[in-house]
Amino acid sequence: MTRGGSYQTFVCSAGSDGDGIVAAAVAPDGTLTERAHTPAPEPMFLAIRPDGETLYAVERVDGGRVSAYRIDAETGGLTRLNGRSSEGAGPCYVSVDALGQYAFVANYQGGTVAAYPLADDGRLGEVADVIAHEGSGPDPERQADPHPHAIVPGPEHRFRYAPDLGTDRIEIYRADESAALRPAESGPAIARAGAGPRHIAFHPTEPYCYVVDELESTVTAYERDAETGGLAAIGRTSTLPPAFDGTNEPADVHVHPSGRWVYVSNRGHDSVAVFAVDAATGRLEPLAREPTRGETPRDIALAPDGALLLASNQHGDAVASFAIDETGRLESLAEFDVPKPVCATFLESA
Repeated sequence: MTRGGSYQTFVCSAGSDGDGIVAAAVAPDGTLTERAHTPAPEPMFLAIRPDGETLYAVERVDGGRVSAYRIDAETGGLTRLNGRSSEGAGPCYVSVDALGQYAFVANYQGGTVAAYPLADDGRLGEVADVIAHEGSGPDPERQADPHPHAIVPGPEHRFRYAPDLGTDRIEIYRADESAALRPAESGPAIARAGAGPRHIAFHPTEPYCYVVDELESTVTAYERDAETGGLAAIGRTSTLPPAFDGTNEPADVHVHPSGRWVYVSNRGHDSVAVFAVDAATGRLEPLAREPTRGETPRDIALAPDGALLLASNQHGDAVASFAIDETGRLESLAEFDVPKPVCATFLESA
């Protein structure tokens, strides 16, 4: 695959001696060069508004917070615009809908998801909706309470999907004139008992999505009903090689822009699992598992052109870059030192 894109990336650094958000230029050869470092308290996840002018970060401070930052296109520096309570403890995820109208936050420890309207200048408005999840799962240590781990807008701008590790459910919400988060008539998707759904990613053109199950080290394929938002499981695949018998907790999942491959990060096996998508059925076939050259790859990010992948090795104090070849497999390129990286997101350079 041709590596012709020029990008910058923003990386959450959650190291005790270097909390902040690092902006770095990304060269076509996978080399990252720091441009700016903006102090931020315990940033855990990032999202960029579609216009590329505002970045949102969830921060584990003041009981849980989400902040808006103006992006300086020339320097990569960030200027904080405002912040709001995340409406729950342990915020772990933030996303923005494709229309740039709302930001959504998942609070892992608080068991809630929240929606915030966005002003024209990118500032966060007062919280519009907060929903507390209910239920539990069979694992007494990890599933005694709800633990929403993500909330992601669906492809048609009508539905939002919130995998809950604690309840083994993927809650589905729709937007209407009176609410940003209204439970969909389809009801939630029910995962396997004890699976622990964590993150979700959508196919760019077909009615499929993929959910990484943290407690089972699997990725589940679902078929999505565009009219109701409902999900139906169509396949489940291990993220690990058959001979592996160690501890593992997969974390992140992404679909390649071509729709041909799916990538999942393995914490413990410390790899990125690569899967081929069956175009006719949406099911996954294992292709490869590439070591991330560091410990605990909490999150991964794909370049907009699909030529590069970044793995944030949280306990390896580095972000590793990989080229994606014509078969979807990964080729190791470079490493970028940053304390405790937990999330990275791409912004296409002008």
